[in-house]
Amino acid sequence: MFRIGIGHDTHRLVASRPLVLGGVVIPFDRGSDGHSDGDALTHAIADAILGALCEGDLGLHFPDTDAQWKDANSMELLGRVVWLAHERGFEIANVDCNLMLERPRLREYIDAMRENLAKALNVEIGCVSVKAKTGEGLDAVGRGEAITAQAIVLLKQSSS
Repeated sequence: MFRIGIGHDTHRLVASRPLVLGGVVIPFDRGSDGHSDGDALTHAIADAILGALCEGDLGLHFPDTDAQWKDANSMELLGRVVWLAHERGFEIANVDCNLMLERPRLREYIDAMRENLAKALNVEIGCVSVKAKTGEGLDAVGRGEAITAQAIVLLKQSSS
């Protein structure tokens, strides 16, 4: 049995935060505003997994009204979601992601993101795709005010 989920996350970029994507700190003058570390890529993947499991969204499991999740490491949150998938009898088959961000250019950080995500998802790096796109000067992403991430995940029933 297979299940597919889709995830999406958008964060405003602000001067007072680091930019963290896929667990990688990217040198930049702004970062994602969020209750946790603001890792939009990891949030989108976690939401995709939760969607495939029909378990709600990230905010249901880690509400921004709960102080224990303030400045939380999103890779740890993703680990909890992967654990939930395993508890429900599923494992990750693959994930495909889009990052929409005008600046900075992300090409040199993509492999590190893929490696971090593969470890958290318990898959080979070849099962994790991360692509970076710009907003072509349009909307909040194109104006450099925000970052958006999209993810789609395929879950397969565990063989054990």
